Amino acid sequence: VQLQASGGGLVQAGGSLRLSCVASGHTFNVYTTAWFRQDQGKEREFVASISWSGGNIRYADSVRGRFAISRTNDKNTVYLQMNNLKPEDTAVYFCAGYGKPYTTPTRPLEYDYWGQGTLVTVSS
Repeated sequence: VQLQASGGGLVQAGGSLRLSCVASGHTFNVYTTAWFRQDQGKEREFVASISWSGGNIRYADSVRGRFAISRTNDKNTVYLQMNNLKPEDTAVYFCAGYGKPYTTPTRPLEYDYWGQGTLVTVSS
């Protein structure tokens, strides 16, 4: 499974961005797709996740109400719509795939597949 993240950029506080994560290869091995982020000198942190069916969605408290995760299975793509961005949202954003059903973990070490990351910079 290969994951390709895109859509990052520079935006002012209060602005919006939409990230995309396109999966290729044996995509049937991925049950949950998540977004994580990592700022310089900090640990990678969970942002949001969505199950294959779209019926199980989770958000970190820091982004709930501002970010929305969605997917289109016919395009093997997961999106992260980010609204009302804040300077503290600045980070490299990674998409990740989890290969087991029925659970949606939030720890990075549990995920099996990773994209290369896309940088989001929010200026104040």
